[in-house]
Amino acid sequence: MNLRTLLSTSLLLLAAATAGTAASLSTGEPAPNFTLPDTGGTEHSLEDFRGKYVVLEWLNHGCPFVRAHYGSGNMQALQERWTDEDVVWLSIVSSAPGKQGHHPPAEADRLTESKGAAPTAVLLDPEGRVGRAYAARTTPHMFVIGPEGRLLYQGAIDDDPRVREPGNATNYVTAALEAARSGGSVAVESTRPYGCSVKY
Repeated sequence: MNLRTLLSTSLLLLAAATAGTAASLSTGEPAPNFTLPDTGGTEHSLEDFRGKYVVLEWLNHGCPFVRAHYGSGNMQALQERWTDEDVVWLSIVSSAPGKQGHHPPAEADRLTESKGAAPTAVLLDPEGRVGRAYAARTTPHMFVIGPEGRLLYQGAIDDDPRVREPGNATNYVTAALEAARSGGSVAVESTRPYGCSVKY
């Protein structure tokens, strides 16, 4: 089954995965703190990154939407750009054991390397505690957190849910970071996320 067919099939499930536009977290409020291990066993807490901008990306390499963003190089380009500008990028895997997207740490590292991904860290959340705390519904589901620990943006990575031209879509993560870092207000603070349901 090719990527286009997989995306078409997944779009049939999109309504269920993204039902409702109301977020459980309020933009502008403090983002929930958390502590998770990375694939090497080192623990990272959101509080550790106070004073920096942080991007959270919910990740499942088995999801065709995620594969489209990584296959085009779009996600890696975003990771490289923003980590080069001292933004912390945390890819979080909330897939439960036995579910799509759950991998042992060594396999998660192999996938990161094979995709040419460049997050600050890949964090493992097999019990789904952090995913549920953020009401993460899809992969990808994106969150941007400001230096004071407040949520600046949550929702879709961009405005192209069919993932036709990931590099040319309006990217909400980039827009939020550019606006906030220049001292402006974030024009679009919340959107409906699209992708595969998180495999809790």
